[in-house]
Order: sequence, then structure tokens, then C-alpha cells
Amino acid sequence: MDIKDLAVSERLICALDTADVDEVKAIIDELDGVVSFFKIGITLHLASGLEIVNLLLDSGKRVFLDLKYYDISETVEQAVRQAAQLGVTFLTVHGNSEIIRGAVRGKGDSDLQILLVTVLTSLDQEDLSEMGYPVPLEDLVLTRAKNGLKYGANGVISSAHEAGIIKEETEGKLLVISPGIRDEDAPSDDQKRKMSADAAIKAGADFLVVGRPITAPQDGKTRREAAQSIIEKMEQGFADTQ
Repeated sequence: MDIKDLAVSERLICALDTADVDEVKAIIDELDGVVSFFKIGITLHLASGLEIVNLLLDSGKRVFLDLKYYDISETVEQAVRQAAQLGVTFLTVHGNSEIIRGAVRGKGDSDLQILLVTVLTSLDQEDLSEMGYPVPLEDLVLTRAKNGLKYGANGVISSAHEAGIIKEETEGKLLVISPGIRDEDAPSDDQKRKMSADAAIKAGADFLVVGRPITAPQDGKTRREAAQSIIEKMEQGFADTQ
């Protein structure tokens, strides 16, 4: 994927993290002409199967299928092969070298981009310690990013806090897709490693994943206005890096 050809608005991915299919359709309609890239995770996938995936693809939208495949390499390979046939743009996997290799085999020569999960933005150092990872969070992120590059992944899911060091350590060869995008004055939620849209772009993120600030805005804006506001901040971030 040559991201240089993408408009700033095409780098905003709206997360459709709800099981209400009618609400999802309303969100897609409201954001038409503003957002063209949507993330479908496990909740909506279970609720709608391929209905929303096909609806988006049929209308010319891009789809990020965020299912975080984590299984034996043969199973992951077969699952990724199915996803590649759908025509989605991004797909997440999680695991060791064999799992990554399986995913890469599964995508074949399709345009599907395999994204490796590093550390969820809802986790911090204390959470990693609880899970049995006795390493600094940034070191774990970098290890996973480098492994992703080594074994053929196209990019990583990472907090914008680690975007710069990932770009530096992998010589810019990996896409960095960053969730946890929140304004500095946003209410606290389950996102622990968060950053504003403009700061995330300046930090090195290539794409931003934004859910509730768009789909359920708390500042009186419509969803469309909330998405436009984030795009404007992204544009400012890119302008500041010139």
C-alpha cells in the first residue's frame, strides 16, 4: 500500500464496535463522504457475519477486519486465505513467527495487509506484569514489531506513543496503525495509552483508529462533525511535520 497516495481522510478508520446492526448502518450512512475506512471487530462480526463487510465493500469503502487471529499456523493460514478472498484491506493477527508466517502464506499475492498486534492500548506496564511479561512495555512492542517485519507482516497495531521508535527501528518499513485516539481533555475510559489525533500523526502513526469519539460523541457534535474534527486535527499534525 502506497500511503502517499491517500488523502488524510482516508487514514482515519472508524471502529464499528457494537452489535446493533441497524445502528451500524446508520453510522455508515451518516459518515458517508467523510469516512471511507471502517473497522469491524469481534462484536460486530458475530452479530452480522459478513453482512456489514459486504455492505461496505459493495459501496466502495475499505474494511479493517480486526479479529486478531491467534491459533496454530495452519488454522491462521486458512482463515487469512478466506479473508483475503473477501477483499478487505487490513487484518490483524497475534502470535509468534509461525503464526505470522501462516498469515503471510494465507494472504498469498492478494492486496490484503497483515497487521501484527503489539500491545493493546488498553494495557499498561502494570497489566503486562500481571500477565507475566517481565519486560518494559516499549521493549515488548519493539520486539513484536521487529518480528512482524522479519516474518512478513505489513504493519503493526500500536499506541502512538511507540509509533516513532517503531518507525526508527524498522526503517519505516512497517505501517503503524494507532488506536487509543482521544483529545487531551476527554473523559477517562478503558484506553490507558492514548494520544490526540494531531499528536499521534506527529509521533509517526500512519492510520488512526477511532471508535466512540465518533460513534458516540460526548461534546454535542454529530458523528459527522466529530469525524470531520478529527480529520482536521490529523491535517494539522501532517502540516506540523512538513
